[in-house]
Amino acid sequence: MDTTKRAGPNRHDIAEALRQTASGSVHMAGEERYDAARQPWNTTINPSPAIVVEAIAPSDVRAAVRVAGEYGLRVAVQGTGHGADPADGALMINTAGMNTVHVDASRRVARVGAGATWGDVIGQAGRYGLAPLSGSSPTVGVAGYTLGGGHGWLSRTYGFAADSLVRAHIVTSGGQLCTADAENNPELHWALRGGGGNFGVVTDMEVQLYPVSSVYGGMLLFDSMPSTIASYRDWALGQPDEMNTALMMMPIPDVQGVPEPIRGKRVLALRVCYLGDAERAERLLSPLRDAAGPPLMGELTDMSYTYLARDMIDPPPPQSNRGHLAMYQQLPDAAIEALNDAAGQPADTADSPVKVVEIRHFGGAMARPSHHAGPVGGRDASFCVLVSAPLDGLEQPQVNAVDTYMDALAGRLDRHATGGSFLSWLPHPSKIASAYSPDDYQQLQAVKATYDPTNLFGYPNIAPTQES
Repeated sequence: MDTTKRAGPNRHDIAEALRQTASGSVHMAGEERYDAARQPWNTTINPSPAIVVEAIAPSDVRAAVRVAGEYGLRVAVQGTGHGADPADGALMINTAGMNTVHVDASRRVARVGAGATWGDVIGQAGRYGLAPLSGSSPTVGVAGYTLGGGHGWLSRTYGFAADSLVRAHIVTSGGQLCTADAENNPELHWALRGGGGNFGVVTDMEVQLYPVSSVYGGMLLFDSMPSTIASYRDWALGQPDEMNTALMMMPIPDVQGVPEPIRGKRVLALRVCYLGDAERAERLLSPLRDAAGPPLMGELTDMSYTYLARDMIDPPPPQSNRGHLAMYQQLPDAAIEALNDAAGQPADTADSPVKVVEIRHFGGAMARPSHHAGPVGGRDASFCVLVSAPLDGLEQPQVNAVDTYMDALAGRLDRHATGGSFLSWLPHPSKIASAYSPDDYQQLQAVKATYDPTNLFGYPNIAPTQES
């Protein structure tokens, strides 16, 4: 396909072509719905697509992809807004209206539309005592999360969300709708399980569900102490697959309405999802509780997975932030020292702009993929560290200061990291190759050349293999 035959296309021509073929709404800059349809969750990104089409059916996606190819436009996809594609000059397909969910309890499978969120799936699956491999926020879209790898509450027990992708229906670069599963286009099915949106636009997918109705879990808040991260590291490395935990350090504002036990404090939050009985969970957690001291707030208890995954954690509002990701096999002391400094521990480092330090325990089933698993990166890591500094309300000199601090922190953290990454949280699109093994990345490029040779899709982008 020649995607350059219409250089410098007129936006009005594109919009008219789409309005003649798509049933969903079409918007240009300056029109009433344009800003709402393009708005991402991370407000640091300010996407400026040439056109936004709000798809409500696979036929809309096919029409949009064909028009993009005709006019030589890159395709950007946005479902719930949690992606980070700047989409400048692109044709953006907003799939939020394609949010259907159907649970087949006999097969333990959920078929979900491209705009469905995990909250949509969790509630319906829970009626049958089943659970998806959802993320930590119910507002995140199923499709983008799964295609990028997907780490959540049940990942140490059952693997990455990408590993649970049974089937996808996807519109490829020529506007064709095809099926990708173990029997149909198996090489595309492999690539979709961790390769992101590089091969087309998924219109719906089937994801495996698991027999999880109740868990022992919740969140405990402790006084943040410099020694706690090392204690968590040593403790976590000995835990069974049934124990899924994450540790967060963050300052709590000293404002009215915040509960007194945590008001104005730097706290450590331990999040737990254990698949088993409370007595054994507490035996396993006892050494960590002893190291952290008595909790300031919170409790662990038997609860439904639906409550834990959908209702226990309030999703944050849209925000602007600068983040960094690092992955570790052992989480050495030097990295822990850098994290304590970033979290304001000890107190004389409290000038750090970092608001959240999060350590997720990887390993378990994620590190033991089946022979037909996809190319998800990070399988060799025991810990994944996410650091975030807010930018909301800052003037440019302050933003520059945050960037300087975060660059220095990234240098300290990366010095001891595996060098690998994870597509869902990739720190910069230029580092996409670091999210895969060299062999997998080369294979992804070959699949890209087959299904998207003109490189319409993908942010971060995997370029197709060039023919010699």
